[in-house]
Amino acid sequence: MKNKVIISSFIAWFAFTAVHAQPNDVAAIKEVIAKETESFFAVNKQGWADCWLKAPYAYWSYSDSTATSFVQGWDGDKGLEKTFENYFKTSKPSKASIINDWLDVKVYGNGAYARFFQIVKDEIDHDVTSQVRVLEKQDGKWKIICVGAIAKYPNVPTVNH
Repeated sequence: MKNKVIISSFIAWFAFTAVHAQPNDVAAIKEVIAKETESFFAVNKQGWADCWLKAPYAYWSYSDSTATSFVQGWDGDKGLEKTFENYFKTSKPSKASIINDWLDVKVYGNGAYARFFQIVKDEIDHDVTSQVRVLEKQDGKWKIICVGAIAKYPNVPTVNH
């Protein structure tokens, strides 16, 4: 009987947290994702880094028609911070327009999942990527722990399962 009460209390708390925290959390999650992308394109290393949880399980991946890349962890010679160091030292800020077409944003307690299409337009190019982000809430702030992006190309068949 005691276990049923504990389990029921946990379920009620989780449901309450998920339902009542979601509207503000969804806006905050979208804001962090937008800031991370804008900072990256603006070559603002500190703004970009502020959006990430500096965790050993942080993960970034990108795939397009030419290659697939992934980076695991924040620290170390092969971590995110070091991997993007050269980009932030040598790149010029972009004036591209960035639009996120939100498909799903789900909050699960202190974790969240977001899926969207990102449209990037500049004077020369037009790029669309299908993106997934996983975030964790730490000290009241949402931080990115996982980025998965796949470039979409015209005239290439897309497989939907």
